[in-house]
Amino acid sequence: MKNLFRTLIPYKWTALLVLLLMAGQAFCEMNLPQYTQALIDTGIQNRGIEHIVPEAITVSEFEEAGKLMTKDQQSLWEDSFITDAAENSSGGKEIYRRRVLTDEELEDLDVKLLAPLVTRYAAKNGETIAEAEALAGAESESIGDIEGGSAETNSNMLAMGIAYAGDCDKEAGLDLLAIQNSFMFRCGGLMLLMSVSVMIFTTFISLLAARVGASIGRDLRSRLFANVMSFSNAEMTEFRTSSLITRATNDIQQVQMTSTMMLRMMLFAPCICTWSIIKVYQTHAHMNFVIVTGVIAILLMACVMFSVAMPKFRIMQSLIDALNAVSREILTGIQVIRAFGREETEEERFDKANTDLYRNQLFVNRAMISITPILMIIMYGLSIWITWVAAGRIDTGSLQVGTMTAFIAYSMEIVFSFLMIASMAIFIPRAGIAADRVHEVLNTETSIKDNEDAAVLTSEEENGRKKGAEIKFEHVTFRYPDAEEDVLTDIDFTAKPGETTAIIGATGCGKTTLINLIPRFFDVTEGRVTIGGIDVRDIKLESLRDAIGYVPQKGILFSGTVAENIRWGDEEASDEEVRRAAEIAQAAEFIDERPEGFGREVSQGGANVSGGQKQRLAIARAVVKKPAIMLFDDSFSALDMKTDVTLRKALAEHITDSTRIIVAQRVGTILHAEQIIVLDEGRIVGKGTHKELMETCSIYRDTAISQLSEAALA
Repeated sequence: MKNLFRTLIPYKWTALLVLLLMAGQAFCEMNLPQYTQALIDTGIQNRGIEHIVPEAITVSEFEEAGKLMTKDQQSLWEDSFITDAAENSSGGKEIYRRRVLTDEELEDLDVKLLAPLVTRYAAKNGETIAEAEALAGAESESIGDIEGGSAETNSNMLAMGIAYAGDCDKEAGLDLLAIQNSFMFRCGGLMLLMSVSVMIFTTFISLLAARVGASIGRDLRSRLFANVMSFSNAEMTEFRTSSLITRATNDIQQVQMTSTMMLRMMLFAPCICTWSIIKVYQTHAHMNFVIVTGVIAILLMACVMFSVAMPKFRIMQSLIDALNAVSREILTGIQVIRAFGREETEEERFDKANTDLYRNQLFVNRAMISITPILMIIMYGLSIWITWVAAGRIDTGSLQVGTMTAFIAYSMEIVFSFLMIASMAIFIPRAGIAADRVHEVLNTETSIKDNEDAAVLTSEEENGRKKGAEIKFEHVTFRYPDAEEDVLTDIDFTAKPGETTAIIGATGCGKTTLINLIPRFFDVTEGRVTIGGIDVRDIKLESLRDAIGYVPQKGILFSGTVAENIRWGDEEASDEEVRRAAEIAQAAEFIDERPEGFGREVSQGGANVSGGQKQRLAIARAVVKKPAIMLFDDSFSALDMKTDVTLRKALAEHITDSTRIIVAQRVGTILHAEQIIVLDEGRIVGKGTHKELMETCSIYRDTAISQLSEAALA
């Protein structure tokens, strides 16, 4: 799991910016239900009147209300209005205007003047003074010390106080409809402003989150590819090609997608949840037990889903690996499959891998899809429960409709925030598994790397071609990683510049392994391989491989033109040098047969050229490099005898200074080599020229007799 969060570390400042933007988004979103509450409670029910102190009051009513107040209350009451100058309304009544007061001052007056104003309102509506005072006293007792402001204001009393303010405003000649419209437009404008702000915040957050996710995917793919390119053959055998493809595509895609979701949801959920809890507390609806029940239900659902789906998530990645492996194997070997009539068998093998993945994904998808209906049940259940509980309180006057509406909205936000956290709790482990698989490759160091004091291999040049270097195998022993037996044992010989050293032996005797030790595809287990007297392990890899022209056993070409494939050996090679290399490799003939010539397109893997043509283009690729060392790993096996002879003759004429090592199965290919090494079960059993080996090595002699005529042997 830590590997998943580690990928976000380079983007910590962007994540912090996203968090700040989310705080702003949460603040704006949390104000929307509050404005809805105000529209319902104040704008509709209270006709836009927010406080119990009227905006205007007749002088007579001002004096009558003051009679019910204590001295302190009378002082506050008188200070709240402009009493030094009277104004005449359109009706000719003498009125007082309310001073310009802050919201905090008005809220303070709402608490301190509520009792006498409610008493006055009751008296105006037919109650006796004694009954009105008794009502105010009973209400005051139920809400605590109103004068001290130590308890919440009962909604019935507040509604009566606001009704009194409305009556006073109307008597003073104010337009109540204009007051209501002004409040509604002001509240609606603020809601519109908050909505636009949410849209802006969301847009920037989405852009930043998407950018971070895409950057993480880009960087992981680049790092993974670069690390894989540095792998030796030992590491490549540890990770299957299909698995590396899955890790570079599907696994990184999972990490990228989850990283984006984490920035959008995992950071947002705590913000929205915190604000919602604060707002729920401020509603004073006292229905927190409903929210707690809903959150517990969400968490229980998440735990069940987590326990059910997580094991399948772990299996899914390995099943994707298996499907990729089968697909790659079938597509690569399609010709062999058709030749042996194994189409139905391979289809069954593919169907099994595909069906296993299908069943796993179907189970996971069903589990994940079931979250939506369960969530809907929980949400609507909470809404019904809140409405049912709130209905009774609204009926008794202890709760207002707008408060209930806001409470439902905040409750849904809390439920959604916990749902987001629960969803991330399911997705993050899956992405964590993918991140671990990616970092397993990233954290794997190649066993073949430069020493700190590695030297640069230099060689003299003549006519633009590097002169060969002496190669020595000094009692070399090699064993593959985790193998029980040595592949090569006590290999000791010298390959001299300007000469051809051939290696021959039965299949599986270690010929390819032997020449793979020269460019350090593997490192020796014992002994050492030297070039020009320097251990290859003490030569910089770039310098070492730059000096080698390697033609692999299997001719591998890349998509592009023929010229581009040959220029793999030397990107700066001129057209003339490319043609010359093709002529030496005996490839010019079949290249010129096509009207496109060297511009002919080669499909991926060289699927549109024959095996012999692949080998000749691979040889041309090595020749154009003009290397000091030429390694041919059974590179003439697909050539006919005439082409083989012509090609070897051309190599001998034009590549005279290079050190040439040839692995071959045919004795005819190596007949004229200056030195022939005979391998048998990883050991040298013969060394010398063809003539010497015919006399001293029975294994070589038997091989030669089985392949060549008496005239050729002579």
